[in-house]
Amino acid sequence: MSRILILVGSLRAGSTNRQLAEAAVKLAPDGVEVVPFDALADIPFYNEDIDVEGSVPAAAAGLREAARSCDAFLLFCPEHNGTVPAVLKNAIDWLSRPRGAGAFGGKPVAVVGATFGRYGGVWAQDAARKAASIAGGKVIEGLKLSVPGSLTRFAETHPADDTELAAQLTEIIAGLHSHVDEAAGATQLLSDAARRH
Repeated sequence: MSRILILVGSLRAGSTNRQLAEAAVKLAPDGVEVVPFDALADIPFYNEDIDVEGSVPAAAAGLREAARSCDAFLLFCPEHNGTVPAVLKNAIDWLSRPRGAGAFGGKPVAVVGATFGRYGGVWAQDAARKAASIAGGKVIEGLKLSVPGSLTRFAETHPADDTELAAQLTEIIAGLHSHVDEAAGATQLLSDAARRH
């Protein structure tokens, strides 16, 4: 069983990216648990002065714990003024610390998203990939999904009921799962080799 942690870069209850995340939870295949982290709104902006062992804000500590207990990340990234929403960038910042030992820990990361615009938020998603990679995640470049015209497309249909989109999301989840399996296999090979020597 692999566990994929979802982070949604929109706080609005009815956002299309939140609906996409709901679809991902429903579409998770056997052997995969897809878990959203719903407390991003409670996390203060990253400030090294409050990132002190033993007194880290509870919501930030919860995010780090959820990240450490997962095997991969699926980020749902809207586009705010052409780039990553502050709430998602803040989560990435918290997960990047402590330096060299952040909670991304080389785990697979995929970034997807939907916007009303005609390009589907590709600028923001590319920026989120860059930030997650620098923060220590292993961004899987081949796993991408940018959905343009989201307000129109999902005006009467939930993303989970959109056949084309459901297939694409399922493929991305399966892709993350396969990278988790590859990483686990490589770790096992290294462990076996160390025992033999």
